[in-house]
Amino acid sequence: MSIRRIVLILPCCIGDVVLATATLMALRRAYPQAHITWAVGSWSRAVVESHDLLDALLDTGPHALPVKSLAGFTRFVQQLRAGRYDLAVSLVRSPLMSAAVLLSGIPKRAGLDSAGRGFGYNIRAPVNPREPRHEAQIYLDVVRALGKDAEGCVANVPVQGEDVAVVKAALAQAGVQRRFIVLNPAGGRNPGMIMDSKRWPPQNVAALGERLAARYGAQMVLVAGPDDGALVEAVQAHLQQPCVAFVGRFTFGQIVALADLAWLYIGNDTGLTHLAAASDARTVMIFGPSDPVRYAPFTTNSLALRKPAPVDARGVAGGAQKGWDWARDGISVDDAENQIAAFVEDLMSG
Repeated sequence: MSIRRIVLILPCCIGDVVLATATLMALRRAYPQAHITWAVGSWSRAVVESHDLLDALLDTGPHALPVKSLAGFTRFVQQLRAGRYDLAVSLVRSPLMSAAVLLSGIPKRAGLDSAGRGFGYNIRAPVNPREPRHEAQIYLDVVRALGKDAEGCVANVPVQGEDVAVVKAALAQAGVQRRFIVLNPAGGRNPGMIMDSKRWPPQNVAALGERLAARYGAQMVLVAGPDDGALVEAVQAHLQQPCVAFVGRFTFGQIVALADLAWLYIGNDTGLTHLAAASDARTVMIFGPSDPVRYAPFTTNSLALRKPAPVDARGVAGGAQKGWDWARDGISVDDAENQIAAFVEDLMSG
């Protein structure tokens, strides 16, 4: 059958949506003339609403899983039916989502099948939840199940010129006049999960930032969301020199632009760090109780930092890891600095 209309389904959350842009790239390459819609939640839609590989958005609402309530399930089925799609590509491991896609009447239904949850799909990509594999590769398995090539597809978010202009003006007004390093101490919170233990301690962020700024002649720029002011203040309390801070100032698109303009972007395992990396900015992601094998940035210009330590085989699906201690289990400032220096120097020499 001819595939003219495709719906890509992944409502939540920011990091997952960013990783799934590799699947969007693969779908656009496989179906260059098709109209592609992304079914995405209101929390994450700003990540992809200006994406040049996408034709439309289907807003699934504020919840991480829009089909969890009867009303939400009914509404989503109706939305899918109204779209008259030829192909659904579901990246959601949920029996409820599987059932909703089945009831949508979409003739070709491809999706993840973890422990039998993909019963509603007629093209299934098996998932072993205990096998550590990168999430982006798991998503791309659905494209492969369709018999399409996924080679070379990476997370990607375009940098918009208007966002670059806004960020350049804000940096100039704040006195940022030379190369700068972005530090984001936040993360670990979205509609689907709260895992504050993913945050590297503020004193470590401050110490690493100052060392790298001195080593590379850079200014430091702190960035965080509107609810993360206390975290930024905690980092500033450990700094020995002034630092520009933007709290709740930038949109997602402007964060992409900020990362693109930065000499280096450093953040925790969080959606905004994935977003920065997807701009193809030089990015460092610091891991604690989560596994970079599963969740590292899916780009070629990024570094995942972590001290080897046991993690739950199920990934973040296992919830917050009990007894995690950054001082004992996490990467030290010394090791982080050394690995970042090697990473930067390797990129600069290449």
